[in-house]
Amino acid sequence: MPSEFAEGIVAGESRLIEMAEGEVFLHVLTPPVRVVIAGATQIGQVLSDLAKRIGYDVVIVDPRSAFATQERFATTPTLTDWPEVSFRALGLDARSAVVALTHAAHLDDEALGEAMRSNCLYIGALGSKKTQAKRLERLRAAGFTDDELARIHAPVGLAIGAKGPAEIALAILAEIVKVARGAV
Repeated sequence: MPSEFAEGIVAGESRLIEMAEGEVFLHVLTPPVRVVIAGATQIGQVLSDLAKRIGYDVVIVDPRSAFATQERFATTPTLTDWPEVSFRALGLDARSAVVALTHAAHLDDEALGEAMRSNCLYIGALGSKKTQAKRLERLRAAGFTDDELARIHAPVGLAIGAKGPAEIALAILAEIVKVARGAV
């Protein structure tokens, strides 16, 4: 297979390729990025809406059924099992982005652990640098390696000085798009 084919497939981009026999059109079909949001929070509401607007699939995971409601996430699938169960049912893959937004350490840690055990393309976690340092200590004590922990984008989102749920969601989505497009 010519390298142009492999490059197009890896990039997820269709293109014309010049061959000895003439031009060939490579039509690459890839599923949309799936954003798995652990935490039915205000940031999660906005992130869900923004991600769907750019063509991503979105799933909310939060065992706190008082938050993961039809009223708050009308058109977004919600799973109310714990992240371990929900993520395994979803089957995280190389087109999945996981964002931990629950503000509950035990839920976020479980979501991040499941994400690190997969080959998902992006893992992000809400919280300050201090919160992230404590989280890394807990996850290291749970047996995760420094290489696995380095996959976590935290504090989550591009550093744009975001304030409030909408701007934070925008910063998170921008970082997911950046990683998904290979512009790291």
